[in-house]
Amino acid sequence: MSEMQVRTGPTTGEQAGRPAGRLSRLQVFGYGAGDAGNNVAFQFSTMFLLLYYTDVVGLSAAAVGTMFLVVRVWDAFADLLAGRLVDRVRTRWGKFRPFILFGCVPLLLLNVALFQVPDVSSGLQLLYAYVSYALIGLAYSLVNIPYGALATAMTQLPDQRTRLSAARGVGAVSVIIALGAFVAPQLGKGDLQATFTTLTWTFVPIGVVFYLLTFFTAREHVQGGPARVTLRQTIAVLRVNRPLLLLSASTLVFLTGYAASLGIGAYYARDVLGDPGLYMVLNLASAATLLVIVPLAPGLVRRFGKKALFNWGAALTVCGGAGVLLAPTDPVALPVLAWVVMSLGMNTLNTLTLGFEADTVEYGQWRTGIRTEGATYAAFSFTRKIGQALGGAALGYILAFGGYAGSASAQSDGAVTSIRVAAGLLPALCALLAAAAMRFYPLTDSRFQDIVAELAERRAGRQQDARHPKDAGPA
Repeated sequence: MSEMQVRTGPTTGEQAGRPAGRLSRLQVFGYGAGDAGNNVAFQFSTMFLLLYYTDVVGLSAAAVGTMFLVVRVWDAFADLLAGRLVDRVRTRWGKFRPFILFGCVPLLLLNVALFQVPDVSSGLQLLYAYVSYALIGLAYSLVNIPYGALATAMTQLPDQRTRLSAARGVGAVSVIIALGAFVAPQLGKGDLQATFTTLTWTFVPIGVVFYLLTFFTAREHVQGGPARVTLRQTIAVLRVNRPLLLLSASTLVFLTGYAASLGIGAYYARDVLGDPGLYMVLNLASAATLLVIVPLAPGLVRRFGKKALFNWGAALTVCGGAGVLLAPTDPVALPVLAWVVMSLGMNTLNTLTLGFEADTVEYGQWRTGIRTEGATYAAFSFTRKIGQALGGAALGYILAFGGYAGSASAQSDGAVTSIRVAAGLLPALCALLAAAAMRFYPLTDSRFQDIVAELAERRAGRQQDARHPKDAGPA
């Protein structure tokens, strides 16, 4: 079995025995812009689709929760398909960027269609919701899987991969801030359908610009290997990748809580805090925590390691989630502060999981000799999608259990309590379980560096053998 070769030269600064490579600010910025493009569609639907279905279309929260569960499981399998396609592609633009270039426009147009449920019977509306949500899930997989896997081919340095993960976070939170600023003030008034229509069409050209920034600035520096990775090789790599399996288990439970917190924010501001305009405050507070993490994360990873930082992120999520669940609304600063602490913890965890995933690519290559960026990221994203499915379904079911009524001018005490549970208790419990799973994660930063060094030695040995083949001996 052959291994992926690493291109040497001034773009990476790599020499034999050293990993590739430090990244320029432009490369990091360009990569982060891609996640802004992703989240034009993803965050918008995560934050507002449940609200759109319950308060604009008039579907029941339980029906929407079931739809989220079914379709996001479909999305997870679409990720596996996308991963297989990525590992079988070789073009003059590399493996990953062609998917971003040609898939971005269909994805953004499908986001428009998602918020255009026709005025027909409720059964046909639900069918439209299923079909449109399934189509955008497939389109998102065909863009996001190669985008996520691209980071593993840009550098092998843990702190540089943390920079890329942080840049993804900045791209995402920039969209969150914009959504909070433009949408949150409209939640309690006016024609929400018109608001959603205008925003989704506006985001089409904006999203394309973000994706093009990634296409023209991000470059693959770790490349080569078999022209096409077979399905048997892919399964062999994933089967022995214990760090990937543990990371996926941890991410599954973490994303369940994280997805619920993203979807419940508008309800929490409007129905618990009593002011829909506070949703923008919550979003800005969450964005501020990420802006704190971005410059500090690479240095903290170098000093303490990703596992220790992961535990601190989980602890902050638990403490903040308890406050979101229990804090009185007078003064309103108390639940807002709790939301900030919870957001700091969750953004730390989300940033680190992306860095962990990139490291598992080298581990699989070290164990098997085959490098499968696409399939590895797809397997990781599969569990992320399942977690998001569970989080979206849990959110719908919790609201339904509490008696939430989308048409009511004021919600019952039971509905308000259910919103608090989904906003605080669920993320806290999920973060605690995620940290418990990561206690068994074997790939420490020092162990990863040893693996990268050994892979470089193998490459150097093969290159030496190619230059000085052994004598064939007597015929």
